[in-house]
Amino acid sequence: MKRFFQLSFVFLLLAISCTSCFKQLADKSFTKNIAKAPYDAIIVPGYPFQDSVWNDIMKIRVYWSHYLYENGYAHNVIYSGSAVYTPYIESKIMKEYGIALGIPADKIITESLAKHSTENLYYSYQLAKKQGFNKIAVATDPFQNALLVRFAKKNNMDVDFLPIMFDTLGKIEKTDPKIDPSIAYVPDFVSLPDKVGFFKRFKGTLGGNIDPTLYQ
Repeated sequence: MKRFFQLSFVFLLLAISCTSCFKQLADKSFTKNIAKAPYDAIIVPGYPFQDSVWNDIMKIRVYWSHYLYENGYAHNVIYSGSAVYTPYIESKIMKEYGIALGIPADKIITESLAKHSTENLYYSYQLAKKQGFNKIAVATDPFQNALLVRFAKKNNMDVDFLPIMFDTLGKIEKTDPKIDPSIAYVPDFVSLPDKVGFFKRFKGTLGGNIDPTLYQ
């Protein structure tokens, strides 16, 4: 588990090193797509939850989803993520935080099968369509946003992107609301690296493990 968060930190440093590039792309994407709001739903990819504390990455994604909902840019929120690296289903943890921030429970949908970012998008998109949603956007940090834009284009997905605007998010007062993580806990949990080898995980990162029948 420590290995995962160490790698996450490395990726975060790489993202920061490319901040200017990602920020420019994110600003352009947000400005273009926010004009199309409101969206029927926004897709918010998950992030591992550990030791009853939400990571800063999960925190900014949930706060951004709350900002978009509260300001009328999105009517519904789809949180996506299974229990991948920790014994907590990411989407259910994010839902609890979303509710704590003020998003009505009946406006939140959880997608709990995705194990990779590409699956977060693919499965949530299929679930959104199944719910009858047509205008759909992805709401995540600029780094992940850049990766998913390519995947969406490659798979001909009719989805827009509303990446986090850190200047806007920075003006929002943030707290750490208390939630009950036990509702998302998976007994007898085995982490993904202990179940699947590196190359299969890497294939999943690229979208190679997707099951297109899951939400049909």
